[in-house]
Amino acid sequence: MTSLLHRWLDSDVGHSFRTSPTAIVAAVIAFICIFCAVFAPWVAPHNPFDLATLELSNARLPPAWSPEGSSNFLLGTDDQGRDILSALMYGARISLAVGLASVVLSVVIGVSFGLAAGFLGGWVDSLLMRLCDVMLSFPAILVALLIAGVGRALFPNAHEALAFGVLIISITLTGWVQYARTVRGSTLVERNKEYVQAARVTGVAPLRIMRSHVLPNVMGPVLVLATIQVATAIITEATLSFLGVGAPPTSPSLGTLIRVGNDYLFSGEWWITIFPGAMLVLIALSVNLLGDWLRDALNPRLR
Repeated sequence: MTSLLHRWLDSDVGHSFRTSPTAIVAAVIAFICIFCAVFAPWVAPHNPFDLATLELSNARLPPAWSPEGSSNFLLGTDDQGRDILSALMYGARISLAVGLASVVLSVVIGVSFGLAAGFLGGWVDSLLMRLCDVMLSFPAILVALLIAGVGRALFPNAHEALAFGVLIISITLTGWVQYARTVRGSTLVERNKEYVQAARVTGVAPLRIMRSHVLPNVMGPVLVLATIQVATAIITEATLSFLGVGAPPTSPSLGTLIRVGNDYLFSGEWWITIFPGAMLVLIALSVNLLGDWLRDALNPRLR
């Protein structure tokens, strides 16, 4: 494991990372946010969703550095007495899980459609690209809002897992198009190269050519796009939760926490919404900066 890390640090991408202060700071911030989210049950000082531990007498306490604050609640509490710091860790856990799952599904669908459209061409290419055009003609957040709203209306008493599934699917349906168009463009270039022609001459099946020969050579732009789209998916999930059709109230994400705090923003309890909003900005900004660095690091023209 250590030798693998040293080998990566000595590579062109590793050297680019070591010489980029922006990428290092973004990676540190992203690592801290992800670590706190993944290990929230062990890192968080309280369990904000354990109703047995909540006391309404602790509701809307300001941060600990305020005169009326409590040292037990570093960033204050919300309207139900939940610790804001702990709620941020648990909320980020849900937002990151939904964002990563939707991006993975978008990559699988988009790459599959893009490979088929670019390699096969003909009516397959026309059909899939017209489908992409239809999806692009609607605002992404509107499609996600429609799918999530319909899912919640059809299954109002659904289990939390089903509610999260509807949320992931709604984001996926609006996210696969960019991967499909990107992979199609790269595949159109790769399919005419000598190694693909040689594989065809030797009788290799088209599916195997796409999987073993073309796919590895078109994944560079996909990795960059996926890194950036993680932040977009997290923001989309937060927007849907803010509008009330995202994560269920029993397992609130960052968007749900922002929506709850928005009701108290103008009454003086600013910390209830400011801190979840700042957490969302930190995650999205750090991931976007890493995506920008990865795009430049993988671009041979900038080396």
